[in-house]
Amino acid sequence: MTNKFGITIFICIASFLFSFSQTKKSVSTKKTTENISIDAELNEASWKDAEIATDFVSLEPKNGTPIPEEFKTEVKILYSNDAVYIGAKLYDPNPEKILKELVERDEIGTSDFFGIFINGYNDGQQEFRFFVTAANGQIDTNFTSAEGEDGSWNAIWESNAKITDFGYVVEMKIPYAALRFPEKDKQTWGLNFFREVRRERQKYTWSPIDNKIGAISQQAGILTGIENIKTPTRLFLIPYSSFYLSGSETQKTKGELKGGLDIKYGINDAFTLDAILVPDFGQTKFDNVVLNLGPFEQQFNENRPFFTEGTDLFSKGNLLYSRRIGQTADLNLNLAENESINEYPGAINLVNALKISGRDKDGLGIGFLNAITEKTMATATNSDTNSTRQVEISPLTNYNVMVFDQRFNQNSSVTFINTNVTRNGSFRDANVTGLLFDLNNKTNKYNLSGGLKSSSINDVENKNGYNASLYFAETNGKFRYSFGSEYMSKDFEINDLGINFRTNYYSFSGNTNFRILNPNKTFNTFRINLNSYFEFYTPTNQIQASNFNVNINSTNKKNHFFGGGIDFNPFKNYDYYEPRVTNRFFVKLETAGGWLYFSSNYNNKFAVDFEPFITHVINENRYEAGVNISPRYRFSDKFSLVYGFNYFKQKNDIGFIDFEDSNIIFARRDRDTYTNSITSKFSISSVMNFNLSVRHYWSLAENNKINNLNEDGSLALNTTYTGNKNSNFSTWNLDLSYSWWFAPGSQMSILYRNNAATFDRTINKNFNSNFSNLLQDNLNHILSISVRYFIDYNQAKNWIKKG
Repeated sequence: MTNKFGITIFICIASFLFSFSQTKKSVSTKKTTENISIDAELNEASWKDAEIATDFVSLEPKNGTPIPEEFKTEVKILYSNDAVYIGAKLYDPNPEKILKELVERDEIGTSDFFGIFINGYNDGQQEFRFFVTAANGQIDTNFTSAEGEDGSWNAIWESNAKITDFGYVVEMKIPYAALRFPEKDKQTWGLNFFREVRRERQKYTWSPIDNKIGAISQQAGILTGIENIKTPTRLFLIPYSSFYLSGSETQKTKGELKGGLDIKYGINDAFTLDAILVPDFGQTKFDNVVLNLGPFEQQFNENRPFFTEGTDLFSKGNLLYSRRIGQTADLNLNLAENESINEYPGAINLVNALKISGRDKDGLGIGFLNAITEKTMATATNSDTNSTRQVEISPLTNYNVMVFDQRFNQNSSVTFINTNVTRNGSFRDANVTGLLFDLNNKTNKYNLSGGLKSSSINDVENKNGYNASLYFAETNGKFRYSFGSEYMSKDFEINDLGINFRTNYYSFSGNTNFRILNPNKTFNTFRINLNSYFEFYTPTNQIQASNFNVNINSTNKKNHFFGGGIDFNPFKNYDYYEPRVTNRFFVKLETAGGWLYFSSNYNNKFAVDFEPFITHVINENRYEAGVNISPRYRFSDKFSLVYGFNYFKQKNDIGFIDFEDSNIIFARRDRDTYTNSITSKFSISSVMNFNLSVRHYWSLAENNKINNLNEDGSLALNTTYTGNKNSNFSTWNLDLSYSWWFAPGSQMSILYRNNAATFDRTINKNFNSNFSNLLQDNLNHILSISVRYFIDYNQAKNWIKKG
């Protein structure tokens, strides 16, 4: 099978070979030896003789039309031995109307902004993007043609922005250490400039981008004139120290001091090593935990910076779920029948982690990630004798991901990825390998993608599994479509370092859609989609999941967003997971439903999001419905507040609750879920912010009728079961933080956090009493202070010389 797959890959690559060419705009730069002050004044002599890049063109909504004269934009570039300098004059007929909300770093908020896209290899594959808002906020991203923008990437650079009587001015200094380029005497870089006039919702670029093509990075212009620069030593040290003070009503207050070091080192002009020694993730964002009554675990977002920054290569093939690193795994612990673990630790300590990533001038991307977690013990109790013993619940474990991604012809790639988990001793080991392809023709009109993956588990019982997929799509123009298929074998297993819920199926999917490419009399944007999906359980060919839906997404002339859709499942689905027993299934009946979505223009001081939705089981008194409402108000450029409310109702929902003798017990239940949240920020400046995040979640599930699951997937009334499997679950989280970027790359943060959670089997529908019980005697309090200091080897070397 592997040989046949390799031949198929070769034929596809040969069929899609091409060269992409277009007439490109060009601008030249000159070298400066002046000391350029980043003050948004542009008054140094070097700026006067620099070539001007102008004649911007609309990206959206009026794609391809020239920028209006009153919004004329002029950009100049200089370079020195250490950095490139960008000076931009952004004209505006009404400077007093320029939007300039102050927000945290890497957030735009409601602001006008300007950006520069730099591709040191001029290969149409990767751009480093730097944005500055009219309020002098900084945003930086790493863009690849395959994955889009990676906002987690961060660089150290300088900027300033000032409102003037003609608009606003942006000045930037981007050190070469923040870029990647080849070692050549004469450099030719890919280049584009970007501007958004926020109040008009108009976006412009210097080098025109045809949105019918979609290959944004391949339509960049050219920067020439940079000569005889050297790739700097990219060595950055970030030592940090943190102090934590924690306590609760039942736990004595205690303090803990932590310290560690992050290292970033440029191995060469293309590849970077990142390492963390004695990691500290104590100030990461809290998880939005829910009452999970389903057969699958809840999937959480990754909030630890090391595992979110610069990880686009590692996301290939969806084989990595980095939350596994530091998570207590489900292992065979060799417990006796009368033994149980009293309490599992919340997390397994990470000893260290490193990653190497980058892409060379020939388009070869290499990613290597390795992390080690420590051996962890827990107490097991014998229920007969009440004796205890220490049990190894997680051995010393090594997690590894390796990726080779070869891009070619600027818009296609072939990828090899391997993930491996090796545990010390006799515990389970796991290995997953994938070969992927993503091919586009020379006009970027057609795409062919897919891959073959295999998994191997070494445990008490060894298992090997496979997964194959193939998709085809037309990807430009007003009318577009896609279709594809996937097969996954029974024993395909990636959950030691990835996440996957269903196996042993084959599926078919399809999409067709229409969009407008330029505004009309009614809409700035409009798109309608028709989607279909069928998933079949392989041993029986029964439908395991299916759906048809039609949805519309649009923006009107006032930039309010309107959307909605209907979905329809006209077939019975055979659910092999809800029973929690192999080869048993539950028959889900036909459903129909729909949703609406409205989001008013965030440029207004007051805006609101509103989304009602409903799904009804056909011919039964069963449904689920709810509403999301989120009003927001911007009191000033410094202060804003967002409130969110979600209500979710399930009437006569059916699901698993227990086992009794040889019976699988299901229940018809009514479930009500309420989520209230508040997020707020107060920004003193673009580098100093206060943030508040509050979430209260409450979910009740009350069982009404108890049933046995029959062999044919239907239900039979059970009148003898007496167990109480009702659920009443509440959580509370509050984060109040202060953040100060006191120097480039250096930050001090103070966080006060409290949280609580309760669960019981008693249904109490009184909100006030439930909320009081949640906060009374359950609150945990943590106050933490963390300081991180950025040290650039090149600057440190100069300090030593001056000293």
